[in-house]
Amino acid sequence: MRKITNSELNRPSAEVFATMKRIPVVVVLDNVRSAQNIGAFFRTGDAFAIEKIFLCGITATPPSRDIHKSALGAELTVEWEYFATTEECIDHLHAQGYHVVAIEQVEGASMLNQMDIDDTKRYALVFGNEVEGVGQSAVDMCDGAIEIPQEGTKHSINVSVAGGVVLWEFYKNLAHVLKKD
Repeated sequence: MRKITNSELNRPSAEVFATMKRIPVVVVLDNVRSAQNIGAFFRTGDAFAIEKIFLCGITATPPSRDIHKSALGAELTVEWEYFATTEECIDHLHAQGYHVVAIEQVEGASMLNQMDIDDTKRYALVFGNEVEGVGQSAVDMCDGAIEIPQEGTKHSINVSVAGGVVLWEFYKNLAHVLKKD
């Protein structure tokens, strides 16, 4: 087995990527405090061709040396916007026709491995603070919630890891929209 070189991967340039189709998913970061977690969302968002990232509350914004450490330039290829509060952002996304879903352990949440992802919807996925999770007032405004199944003793996983798990599931189910004309 030989490792494939970066040039052999045939990834698009930033200019070409900017014109490409995206899966109908945006990410909302609700008061995420770690710049490395924020950067990881940019990098994962780039990998899975999401539409945009919304940075809310205390969530840091580019340009940031600490975001860049884990984003490795993806903060320049994934569109982003800042809102002072997550609630304002959710109002904005509802007005744009998004189905807003909290990634949170709440009553009535759908388990990620059992849910049907509807390719006729545009999704906004709300990820929360590393300690408090998605704020209750934001949860109250969401159209639903998704929980990641877990078997271990801990109650949660790192927010950027949760982002990778959830975005992979959405990409896996929605990547075919990238091929549509």
